[in-house]
Amino acid sequence: MKCATESRSKQVLVWLVWAIVGVVSVCAPGQTTALMGVVTHHRRDGPPFPWKPKRRLRALAWRRYCAWRRAYRRAVWIARLVRLVRAGTLTLAQIVDLLARSQLHHHLGALPVLYALLETLRVREIINHHCPTAADVDHGTVALVLILNRLVAPRPLYRIADWLARTVLVYQLGVPAEKFNDDRLARTLDAISQHARDIWQDVVHQALLQADIDLSIIFYDLTAFALHGSYANSKHVNFGFAHNTPMDKRKFKAGLDVSADGNVPTEYALWAGRTADMATVQENMEQLCRLLRSHGWSVQETVLIGDRANLNDELAIAYDDHGLHYLAGLQPQKKAHRELLVRYPDEQFYALPLNNERGSRGYWSRPCQVTFKHEGRQATHRGLVILSGPMRSALRKGRATKLRALRQELQEVQAKIGKPYHRTVEAVQKRANTRIKKSPVGKFLRAHAYTDAQGQIRLQWWIDRSTLLLAMRKDGRYLLVTNDWRLSLQRMFDLYRQKDGVEKRFKVSKSDLKVSPIYLHKDERIEGMLLINMLALLAYSLLERQVRQGGLQVTTRRIIERLDSLNVIETVCWDDS
Repeated sequence: MKCATESRSKQVLVWLVWAIVGVVSVCAPGQTTALMGVVTHHRRDGPPFPWKPKRRLRALAWRRYCAWRRAYRRAVWIARLVRLVRAGTLTLAQIVDLLARSQLHHHLGALPVLYALLETLRVREIINHHCPTAADVDHGTVALVLILNRLVAPRPLYRIADWLARTVLVYQLGVPAEKFNDDRLARTLDAISQHARDIWQDVVHQALLQADIDLSIIFYDLTAFALHGSYANSKHVNFGFAHNTPMDKRKFKAGLDVSADGNVPTEYALWAGRTADMATVQENMEQLCRLLRSHGWSVQETVLIGDRANLNDELAIAYDDHGLHYLAGLQPQKKAHRELLVRYPDEQFYALPLNNERGSRGYWSRPCQVTFKHEGRQATHRGLVILSGPMRSALRKGRATKLRALRQELQEVQAKIGKPYHRTVEAVQKRANTRIKKSPVGKFLRAHAYTDAQGQIRLQWWIDRSTLLLAMRKDGRYLLVTNDWRLSLQRMFDLYRQKDGVEKRFKVSKSDLKVSPIYLHKDERIEGMLLINMLALLAYSLLERQVRQGGLQVTTRRIIERLDSLNVIETVCWDDS
């Protein structure tokens, strides 16, 4: 190691200096005293120079000048902004934005209207009564948020908290949005599924009391809701036939009763996807009769209206046993019922028109009596054969189009005679029969392959006139049946045409409330979510009915869309006001 000094004497000198510095540092006093002849001053002794003014006038004048200049510039800018506002160049909102330090936007929309309606129906109170909990957020509040979300802006469960944080509900409910995570929502669905029937009946009871709904006419129908995923252990979800869903999708079905007065839902039921429509009718009868009796309605004064899936021989007698009047279409399965459709020629229908239209827009009818037999019992009900001009015209146009397509296919077979697979009479006949069999109008056409006098293979086809005339005689005809002999022919027709009210409610459920598709994978949560959507549909229908009674022909969806632009803006200005 090379030393920094060049000689031993210098090293000793350096170490001596460092020793002196260390001793001085250790022995130095904690507080130094003023040197002799130095004057110190403390504030408690007063000003050091009493003869001088306490304030410096020049500094004070300068500060006042700066304040005046800022005020002047602010006044100039305000005057300029006012001129821009009066000229229309600058909006008041932009001025507020300039003056604001921060702004919080909270969505308002139709939430006050819908929230007040649900509180009137006591939805939160009823759910908390049936599903008490010691959690920070009760099940009624969670269900209320889910219903409002279905009505205003349907979201998946994991996005409910994000939606809630942007609305005024966080302040109204006094609960932070992070409490509404998907696990918390799922626990609420599990809880309310155990009491779904009781909750629904209590809420409907409040709706009937508050809105004074007429239950003399009820419409009933079923629909299917598609699901995604595997449901191996589900008792509700499986494959089955439904007119409005694909066969390769798992589904469950829901039956719904709605009143003709405003199309308000009164009863609903969850069914497995493979359940046949007719298998639900008798249980719906019993539920409806219990509902009517519990609210003081006479069962004999109510008419239940349904489509052709609501009537056969067994059900017709069951309606009589329950004392419930019905009006339904009848799918003629028995020979006696099929003969009713073709018993009268068209000319006899024209004597009883049901509207003022003629031709393809007209409707006509013929009364009849329909007999039902089941297990040794017999009942005769009133029937009405309807001849629908629009339906007849559509059927005949569609049949003519399909017949032209079938003729073209047979012409193609004829053009291939003599080519491979078309060189014998048997082969040509087989090809023609295949085309006829695959066609939906094949029963109206006959084809025959033969060999002519010159030994050439020929193919001939023609219309089966008797079969076609019989089908044309049935075109546009369907059968309505009722056990309420008080209904006139015109009333039967008018009521049956109004049955699309329940179909409209299904459309609202699927398009506006977005019930389907469903990704839940537990039967309990499916039941709970269906209850949430039915309560949302009930509120939707009640609001629409109330508005239309006030003379406004608008839907609830239109009301929500018109109010969607309303927001609450919390503004903090630069002066903290």
